[in-house]
Amino acid sequence: MPVVVPYIPTNITVHLGTPRQSAPNVTVSFSDYIKNVASSEIYPTWEPAAIRANVLAQISFALNRVYTQFYRSQGYDFDITNTTAYDQKFIRDRNIFESVSVIVDDIFDNYIRRIGFVEPLSAKFCNGTTTTCDGLSQWGSQELAQRGYDSVRILRNYYGQDIEIVTDAPIQDPQDSYPGTPLRRGDYGEYVLVVQVMINRISQDYPAIPKIWPTAAVFDANTETAVRRFQQIFNLTVDGIVGKATWYKMVYLYNGINDLSELVSEGQRFYRVNFQYPGTVSRGQRGEAVSALQYMLSLVGEFYNVIPPVQVDGVFGADTEAAVRAFQRAAGLNETGAAGEETWVTLYRVFASLENEYLRNEIRFPGAQSQSTPAAAQGSQDTVDYGTTTRMRQYQGRELSLGQSDMQGVTMV
Repeated sequence: MPVVVPYIPTNITVHLGTPRQSAPNVTVSFSDYIKNVASSEIYPTWEPAAIRANVLAQISFALNRVYTQFYRSQGYDFDITNTTAYDQKFIRDRNIFESVSVIVDDIFDNYIRRIGFVEPLSAKFCNGTTTTCDGLSQWGSQELAQRGYDSVRILRNYYGQDIEIVTDAPIQDPQDSYPGTPLRRGDYGEYVLVVQVMINRISQDYPAIPKIWPTAAVFDANTETAVRRFQQIFNLTVDGIVGKATWYKMVYLYNGINDLSELVSEGQRFYRVNFQYPGTVSRGQRGEAVSALQYMLSLVGEFYNVIPPVQVDGVFGADTEAAVRAFQRAAGLNETGAAGEETWVTLYRVFASLENEYLRNEIRFPGAQSQSTPAAAQGSQDTVDYGTTTRMRQYQGRELSLGQSDMQGVTMV
């Protein structure tokens, strides 16, 4: 999904009917929307823990609809409906319960997600008496609260132990995921990377669409080819340009294939990566700094065969250490296997120069004579010729084995 960091929208637009029904839309503040839903779905006399659990489920469900652009990616002009057959109950101009209002004011910028995933959980629920479902039981949550369960324990009882509560999410005006202008060959940046990640995931279900490798945030010839094939398959204008129609078709398919709008989802693992030196990064560490290091090594390794392939998984293991040592050896640095400041800065310099050269030449893989020493190691800022490598084609450059999956994307900042 294109929006990397979920946010709380200042407003949400509700369709007062089923999706295809001709009915008015109403736009209200997000907190007022949740107060209305909670007052329509549960009782104000319930235990506070039960009310909090239900409110968190309602927030997360609504945010999932906004985050995945569930309706807008299908061409609708609203974010959610007011019918429980599709979404959750909303009654225009209804009275709001005071007990509900107080709790919503306290937690409207919190939501549920699965640990390791980005998207708000599609926290589906039912009343637990006349209807049952795989999600939260509203009456069941009240019974658990009466037994002393707090809101988090109630939620984990229904959604599993692998959930967490995100607190103090950013609040901002609603934004279209579409970047605003068409993306085409020669463009670069995080929106291009999002296109590449979406296409690669969609291509798993539509193999006629070629894979893009590496996902280097540069709209190159292979990206254009994949976009054209995508457009052919889905009856869009075949121009190799990602305009609004192509973008939202990708969003719709990507969300559907990943089940991002379902309680049981493949999950999305986008990461923001900061390339500023974070301190020494070494074996055994985990997190964003490791992901940034691996991402730089991965791209540089596409041009220098001496650097072995490395997976961008945020875990500094033996493969990452081997890649760091190989880079240090090629660059004439002290071969420690850990990325200290000199290694980090040198690697970033090579990484940045490759990105610039890559874009400027407007070809996917610059290459002439084989060369094993990075430009930074030579102390030169001049343009160099890069060696060709078999890793620069459809084949990912490493053996595939059971349990592996495509990289879900790394977004640069």
